[in-house]
Amino acid sequence: MGPGYFVIAIMGCADGGTACTPVATLQTRYESESQCSAATPAALEANNNFDFPTLVARCRSAKATAAAEAEKPPRAKTRRS
Repeated sequence: MGPGYFVIAIMGCADGGTACTPVATLQTRYESESQCSAATPAALEANNNFDFPTLVARCRSAKATAAAEAEKPPRAKTRRS
């Protein structure tokens, strides 16, 4: 059984498209990878305001997105004086 849906992740990359960093995950859900792929050019055009030499849009399954979120280190808590 495959994933329930796909989302578009916008990645900011160094020159040459290497060393990419996730900069945004769009909230729109697509029922199939082909629907998601068809929407990536428009999504990239609408989300091009990040300060990287190269931006790419990639479709990710709901599972892959959840796993990526789980791998993020917890935010450090700051104390207020």
